[in-house]
Amino acid sequence: MLRRSVLFATALSVAGAPCAAQTQDVKPHGEARTSIEDGVDYAIFDRQGQRVSLADIIQASVSDDVLLVGEEHDDMIGHAFEIELLEAAYEVIGSGQGGGRTVLLSLEMFERDVQYVLDEYLAGLISESHFLRSTHPWPFYEERYRPLVEAAKANGSPVVAANAPRRYVSRVTSEGPESLWVLSADAKEFLPPLPFPGPSNRYREQWDALMAEEMDEMPASDGGHEVSQNAIHSQALWDASMGYSISQALVRNLAGFVVHFAGSFHVASDTGIPETLADYRPGTYVTTVVMTVVDDIEAWSAEEHQELADYVVLTKNPEPAT
Repeated sequence: MLRRSVLFATALSVAGAPCAAQTQDVKPHGEARTSIEDGVDYAIFDRQGQRVSLADIIQASVSDDVLLVGEEHDDMIGHAFEIELLEAAYEVIGSGQGGGRTVLLSLEMFERDVQYVLDEYLAGLISESHFLRSTHPWPFYEERYRPLVEAAKANGSPVVAANAPRRYVSRVTSEGPESLWVLSADAKEFLPPLPFPGPSNRYREQWDALMAEEMDEMPASDGGHEVSQNAIHSQALWDASMGYSISQALVRNLAGFVVHFAGSFHVASDTGIPETLADYRPGTYVTTVVMTVVDDIEAWSAEEHQELADYVVLTKNPEPAT
């Protein structure tokens, strides 16, 4: 089963609470590696369960528009894999082999209303300290996401701040998606067009199963919490914001290739971002990658992994169950 990330912890809190992935620190799984030996720290499988390489993912994506990568936010081996994947995209797709296309990094971890600050930093107009103070980066930014942003800066690559502002996500959690209509025109510039696409039936089934399992695993002593009925719409707003941001990046860069990183639930099983991207830009060619932490990286399972993505990366749990 897909291992849960901290992204969903808040859905079990009182309605209207802010999103856990953006407000709470979590302990990293070990230290980021400076290099990874394939087959030791992670193993990559295609939908048929065949072992493939990182280079195979890039080659399969050369003719696509988007590479969607779903992570577990506290998986440091996964983060090391991500920077290798991004660098490979710059080397291959951004070169003559890939037609010299513009590779755009897109991130769930920055919100749409700080795009101009991100642009200023990439252009060398402001210092990194001012950039970080103005953009409210996620916890452990330096270890997890700074390598991606710095790689983009070194390659002269645009970076897309793809997520909805958290204040509006919290508003949906507490008051429902209709509450966004009263916002000003300026505020709506940072959101996908309203009404944004709601959760599909398949997405809702996945969400309900995940929430049921979370509730079952919650200690009896931790009572008093409930799942907000609007929580799934907050998730859908994230997905819509990211899908719309990616689609608009492709409109602005007709020969662009977007590499987007987000939590695994937003990518897995072709729901979430893949669905909203299809709404906003029909015909977009997408390759999906989902990472999940396991004790045995050779233990690919058709039942658990085949439907997750085009490629599943099993990363080694540094603290396996005893």
